[in-house]
Amino acid sequence: MVVVAAAMAGGGISSGQEPIHVAVNLVNVAFSARDSRGALVENLTKDDVEVFEDAVAQKISFFAKSTDVPLTLGLIVDVSGSQDHFSKQHEQDLEVFLKEVLGPKDRAFLVCFANHIRLVSDFSHSGPEIVERMRAYQHWLKGKSKHSEIPELGPAEERDLGTAFYDSIYYSVTEKLKREEGRRALLIFSDGEDNSSSHDMMTTIETAQGENVVVYSIRYTEKEHGKLTARNKYGTSVMDRFAKETGGAHIDAESTDPHTYFRQIAEELRTSYELAYYPTNGDKDQTFHKIVIRPKAAGVKIRTKTGYFSK
Repeated sequence: MVVVAAAMAGGGISSGQEPIHVAVNLVNVAFSARDSRGALVENLTKDDVEVFEDAVAQKISFFAKSTDVPLTLGLIVDVSGSQDHFSKQHEQDLEVFLKEVLGPKDRAFLVCFANHIRLVSDFSHSGPEIVERMRAYQHWLKGKSKHSEIPELGPAEERDLGTAFYDSIYYSVTEKLKREEGRRALLIFSDGEDNSSSHDMMTTIETAQGENVVVYSIRYTEKEHGKLTARNKYGTSVMDRFAKETGGAHIDAESTDPHTYFRQIAEELRTSYELAYYPTNGDKDQTFHKIVIRPKAAGVKIRTKTGYFSK
């Protein structure tokens, strides 16, 4: 952020006087808060929380409650081989989400990925339209549709294997959400396994954190003989890591009713808070800075991103 200041009586800039440009680093953080019963806390003020960066208290310069703000969402569906068993459930859960969550002022886009990352539906206000494009894409995959080539996100990549999980998130942030307004979030329907991305896990997490994009991980894991394999466990940890680092949630689709968790996601996104501060250490040192928002009242739990890289 660049602030333009002028030492002028009356606030104007005289002819020939150069404005003074002062570079400042305003850190913006969105967060949600729940009480000991799990209910959203909707009455916090600036005086009810403290913010720390790298364990140093910071002065809050801006604080606001966001209620019923328009949602700008990316829906990412894994269509790789490990998710074949869940393709129908993906479609059903996606339809539930769009029907119950997407409001008239909200917009969502849909990405499907295996070793190609396809923009199946660009931003739309219409849930039925997105679902219809998902179904058309599934027919196209099976060769049952003469639909024209579906555009890809990101540059053309040679991928030998079949799952570009990290790249699907990275390019959804950088190519679709980066310049958008409103409360921005990604919902990814997957098992968290990756074998063909050009970006690694931490680069992808840092990119989402830097753009204040919350990631909700909705996990579908096919077990072997009723147990998680080592690869399943790794994917589970990946899904959990993305959610925790960005301030989202990790949901096991097998054990949770979709009506319940989609309603909870919608409530969080629509009833959240934003604060901003000028860090006491303003150096752009290319290092990670840990953020902690601490409530002053007992029993309140706050969920937010874990920090940011100063660049």
